[in-house]
Amino acid sequence: MAATVFNIQALKHIYEGHPVLDIERLAIAGGGITGLVGPNGSGKSTLLRMLGCIERPSEGRILYNGEAIGPFCEASRFQITLLPQEPFLMKRSVFSNVCYGLKLRGEKNGLVERVHRALALVGLPAERFANRPWYALSGGEAQRVALAARLVLKPKVLLLDEPTASVDAASAQLIKEASLGARQEWGTTVIVASHDMQWLHDVCDDVLHLFRGQVLGTRHETIVFGPWEAMGDGHYAKALTEGARLVVSAPPHDDAAAVIRFSLFEDAGSDSGRTSLAQSVSGIVRRLNLENSTGKIIATVVAGDLAFNVALTEQQLRDGRLFPGQSLDAGYRIDQITWI
Repeated sequence: MAATVFNIQALKHIYEGHPVLDIERLAIAGGGITGLVGPNGSGKSTLLRMLGCIERPSEGRILYNGEAIGPFCEASRFQITLLPQEPFLMKRSVFSNVCYGLKLRGEKNGLVERVHRALALVGLPAERFANRPWYALSGGEAQRVALAARLVLKPKVLLLDEPTASVDAASAQLIKEASLGARQEWGTTVIVASHDMQWLHDVCDDVLHLFRGQVLGTRHETIVFGPWEAMGDGHYAKALTEGARLVVSAPPHDDAAAVIRFSLFEDAGSDSGRTSLAQSVSGIVRRLNLENSTGKIIATVVAGDLAFNVALTEQQLRDGRLFPGQSLDAGYRIDQITWI
């Protein structure tokens, strides 16, 4: 089992009087790839800044390899690096931008070779880009230069905040390949916040859902928003499509969201058939992805405007002969819904 690289304890962060993060306990294994998903404002960027020792939490602490860390911490200064969504380049040449971190470390040997190697990793040939000024770069090229400036340091931890959100398709692919290469070549721990669920399913060992500053489990859970309509029997429901409804327990407040883990209907619980506790919803399989860490197949299913994930074993996939475009009945238990 991989050692824990980050250990978060009783972390809270408040910004202008509003809670941004509230994580009681979270451990992130070293040497793997962890994905962070969640809507805008869920706390992903704030968490990355704190893991990157750029911002200090209002309460709690973060341990890195067992040692408490924070801004300007020597234990992590040259080991953890963050690539923000909007790249910042100094008003210098590409070469000067990429080698800047090495010079801060006092590492002057082999600068040219190391910078050229880092540029090659992100698909920017040194003979064309090393002497190019910062203002002569496209958005995708600037993002790749910013990534090269971090890869040249061979970081122990690479934090990526929506690294492919604002770049062209070619740059996005090169950024993905370079990030994975760091893990393969140096054993770098990679933590990436992204809306690119296809990529996260393909590469991540673990995916964490963040919502309203809280960690709500893995990619297997689905966050479902209201509005919720009272059914008169103590249950509530969300209208999906063509008369179909998603039945839930009573929400604690009007804007509450339900966290639900769906499965094949026969695995929804021990109740026989559809009861007040075991419910089902039918949808169309949109996509199938292999989960690297477990070997399970993750089916993305769509029912009306609701998209949710169902984890399947290879045997279940064969038995059901599932494929994109096929109908699937997913089950869940009302008494296992978490409200947030």
